[in-house]
Amino acid sequence: MTETKTEDRPLRIDLVSDVVCPWCSVGYQRLQTALQDFPDLKVELNFQPFELNPNMPSEGQNVTEHIAEKYGSDLEAIEQNRAHLRAVGEAEGITFSMANDARIYNTFQAHKLLHKAQQLGTQKALKLALMEAYFAEHKDVSSEEVLVEIACANGFTEAMARDTLADETISRQVRAIEQQYTAMGISAVPTFIFNQQFSVSGAHDAATLAGVIKDISNR
Repeated sequence: MTETKTEDRPLRIDLVSDVVCPWCSVGYQRLQTALQDFPDLKVELNFQPFELNPNMPSEGQNVTEHIAEKYGSDLEAIEQNRAHLRAVGEAEGITFSMANDARIYNTFQAHKLLHKAQQLGTQKALKLALMEAYFAEHKDVSSEEVLVEIACANGFTEAMARDTLADETISRQVRAIEQQYTAMGISAVPTFIFNQQFSVSGAHDAATLAGVIKDISNR
C-alpha cells in the first residue's frame, strides 16, 4: 500500500463565516490573495456555518438600530465604521452598499443551502452570490424566494432548493456543525481553520495569512 505524501495532500481550510458578515467577505478575498503566493498548493476550501444573529426574527431588523443595540454605537460612530468598511471593501474588490435603511436578516436557511451546495460542488459560487446579493444588492437573504433564485443560478434545481430549505435533517446537521464550532470556542468570524488543527480568527491581511499557510505547509 502506497502512502500519500504530505506534500500531495491538499491544504484543508475551513472558513467559519456568515453571509451577512462584511469582514467575512474581506477575509475570503484576502485569503485568495494570500493563496496566489502558492500556485502549486492544492487547497480544499469549505465554508462552515456561523450565525451572527441566530435569534433574529424572520422580518429582520434595521441594521443601524441593530448595531446601536448590539454594540452601543452612536450614529456618528456607525457612519465612520461604514466609511472605513467601504474603503476596505473597495481595496479588496468588494462592494459594500450600506445605508441607514438597510436590514440585517436571519441566515440559517442560507446556511442550509450552503451545506447542500458542498455536496454539489457549488458551495463557493453560492457563498459569493449570497454575499453579493446582501451587500451589493440589499436582498433579503432569509426570503425563500430570494434564496431559491440564487440557488438555481448556482447548481440547484428549484425543487432541490425548496426541498433543502424544508429538510429538517439538514437543519439538524447544520445545527450540529454550528454547535461543534461553538464548543471549540469560536465566537467571532471569520475564523480560518487549517487542516482541522490550526485556527486564525479575524480578517487578517493577505501577508499574515500567507505566513500562516507557509508555516503549516512546511510542517
